[in-house]
Amino acid sequence: MQFENLTALYDYLDQQVVADVSADELFAGSYLRGFISLAGSEYGDESQALTQALADNISAKLQAARTELTPQDRQIVQDYWQHLQVAFNG
Repeated sequence: MQFENLTALYDYLDQQVVADVSADELFAGSYLRGFISLAGSEYGDESQALTQALADNISAKLQAARTELTPQDRQIVQDYWQHLQVAFNG
């Protein structure tokens, strides 16, 4: 999975709403989108490339917010985040 920029990643996450995905994927995608948007705003605009530094920032924000979720939901989000991280270049 590769995305041209942050906008393309947002589009992918937004399309999950109309795609035939599980409730867990919808939850994780929408939860992560907020963290991606927050971190992305610190690095530039939505046309920016997906970098390892951006991924690290998102991971740090997720770690800091880990107590917001139940252990089960935290695992769902973590698994989905690992799936998305392959789109971020080093």
